[in-house]
Amino acid sequence: MSFDIDGERDHLDRIAADSWYAKGANAAMVLHCAEIWRRSWRGNSCLELGSAEGLMTTTLAEVFSDLTIVDGSEAFCADLRRRFPTATVVCSLFEEFCPDRRYDVIVMGHVLEHVVDPRGLLSVARDWLADRALIYAAVPNANSIHRQAAVLMGLLQEEHVLNDTDRHQGHRRVYDPETFRTEFRAAGYHIEMFGGFWLKPLSNSQIEAHWSAEMLDAFMRLGERFPDIAAEIYLTASIDAAFPPQA
Repeated sequence: MSFDIDGERDHLDRIAADSWYAKGANAAMVLHCAEIWRRSWRGNSCLELGSAEGLMTTTLAEVFSDLTIVDGSEAFCADLRRRFPTATVVCSLFEEFCPDRRYDVIVMGHVLEHVVDPRGLLSVARDWLADRALIYAAVPNANSIHRQAAVLMGLLQEEHVLNDTDRHQGHRRVYDPETFRTEFRAAGYHIEMFGGFWLKPLSNSQIEAHWSAEMLDAFMRLGERFPDIAAEIYLTASIDAAFPPQA
């Protein structure tokens, strides 16, 4: 696949100029994901890809004494260096990142829906994982009930079509649980755990206008009971030595 490096940097700069991940309900979503993953962190070293505003990074910095952060936006990286002075912050496209070491944990929070070649990134990341290491990844879920409702209302042609929020955030695709797991299996990983969170019946703007913080927290946790229709899905995966990446 051809890759326009300068075009991708411009693409990331546009997203960083008005990112919504640290605002309103999205911020609560990122922090809830961090708390779910905190239940199973292991090891001492962590590589976070796509830190953006650094909401997830705050939790990672509390847990891992050895933290490397990679983001393609210089604006984000400058702020991350200021806020996390003991971390190693690398301003790089993932496709150009080439570490000379391995990590106990790799975190990809809302990364795979953005990149040009997600399976290629996952395949390369195998070389960045230490023995018994895990990748943690989360993406929006096409089967979320708010997307299903949008189809019934005629606002989306079908659940996998990009909506206005997807396009604003620079998403290139919308995963469902099966395509998400398939991406990892095809890249030579074993799925250790799959789950979801945030049972989301309405749009972010509707939730932010009318819900209390207690309601938002309850629906974040309720989604853990119904992962296949939750707004967010996540998994942890390890290298499956018996199955190398597929071409």
